[in-house]
Amino acid sequence: MSVTTNPASLADRDGLPPDARRWAMLSVAIGVGMASLDTAIANTALPAIAEQLNATPAASVWIINVYQLAMVATLLPFAALGEVIGYRKVAIFGMAMFTLASLACALAWSLPSLVVARLFQGVGGAALMGVNTALLRAIYPAKLAGRGFGFNSLVVATSFAIGPTAASLILSVASWPWLFAINVPLGLLAIVMARRALPATALAGHKIDVLTVVYNMLAFGLLILAFGEGAHLQSWHTLAPEIALTVLFFVLLLRRQAGHSAPMLPVDLFRRPLFALSSLTAMCTFAAQGLAFVSLPFFFEHTLGRSPIETGFLMTPWAVLVAVMAPIAGRLSDKYSPGVLGGIGLALLSSGLVAMLMLPAAPTAFDIGWRMAWCGIGFGFFQAPNLKAIMGSAPKSRAGSASGIVATSRLTGQATGAALVAWCFTISAANGTRYALMLGAAFAGVACIASFSRMAFAAEAD
Repeated sequence: MSVTTNPASLADRDGLPPDARRWAMLSVAIGVGMASLDTAIANTALPAIAEQLNATPAASVWIINVYQLAMVATLLPFAALGEVIGYRKVAIFGMAMFTLASLACALAWSLPSLVVARLFQGVGGAALMGVNTALLRAIYPAKLAGRGFGFNSLVVATSFAIGPTAASLILSVASWPWLFAINVPLGLLAIVMARRALPATALAGHKIDVLTVVYNMLAFGLLILAFGEGAHLQSWHTLAPEIALTVLFFVLLLRRQAGHSAPMLPVDLFRRPLFALSSLTAMCTFAAQGLAFVSLPFFFEHTLGRSPIETGFLMTPWAVLVAVMAPIAGRLSDKYSPGVLGGIGLALLSSGLVAMLMLPAAPTAFDIGWRMAWCGIGFGFFQAPNLKAIMGSAPKSRAGSASGIVATSRLTGQATGAALVAWCFTISAANGTRYALMLGAAFAGVACIASFSRMAFAAEAD
């Protein structure tokens, strides 16, 4: 089935008809699920990949970091491009790039070659994720927006739930390249579906400024690079120039886009308190998740002596409960304040991470499982309401920029979490996971406060 639209009616259209909506959501679900599955697989399989490539835990974290660096550096340019040429075109490009890069990952022969392939995979993921939420806003009518965001969260969470188990099962019968090869057939299917089903959207009248794109990429890329170098305790001779250049390019970026009606780094949207607080909530929450998801596999395998298969199953309860709670939270967000729903969920997440710190010396699978499930319940209660809060607090004409910030907040948080894990392992190999969980609980606590603070701006509207 293909979706046809009348360009003159795009600006006033409130979502797609039910039949067309289902086909469009299926294409989005395949693409987003593919990227999310890859993230979950890479996180869980990191110790096995590091061992087979003879890489240290701190060095192997760059398999995660470089992917996030590429995504963070290019998310906002792709989101802005989506406003100009259409979200559909950018999403299809992202799926194609991600698929080709996944094949390159599967063919990688060393840590450097895998890192380079992951860099291009991150670019493809940025194009897809940068416009994903804007596409949801075009697919679903406003009154069902929470349901749409809940379904999207369900897809992401289900992919995370499948990821650890899939990684463990694949590693039990094959080598690590097959972890990435699985994306190739999924990517081809996603491209075919997207070409047939994704809707056209109204196009913005402004153009993309190439110099602004360059400043944006350098500013965010250097920021994530500085995170990683700092985490590995590089000397100030290395860090100082990186930090100085990061500040310089952010200043140049802000000056270059000053006065623009639709700035690539959407400072106009950050003037809206609900949008700013929701973005802060997302960044801190995903930092907490990153700290847990990157560090726990090392704890389960190196400290507790669990096998890769056991590690996959121990990671699964978190993602499964997110999948269970996501559609529930999405529907509730159509009736109740995202600030309240997110605040409750993040309080549960923070307490769950504290509970992980209190594991007995020789924990059983049940000891670990109920704590991971508790964290998953909390995270699941946060995600869909927060998406709705961010997208609902931005004008429809700025949906692309808002969608870019959704993904940028998530990836900046995850990159921060991954970098801090590397830092924790660098300062103490034995207690690295414990320090990471402490930081994760703290980030979740800050996010909880930010979420409840949104109640004062619950009535803010476009």
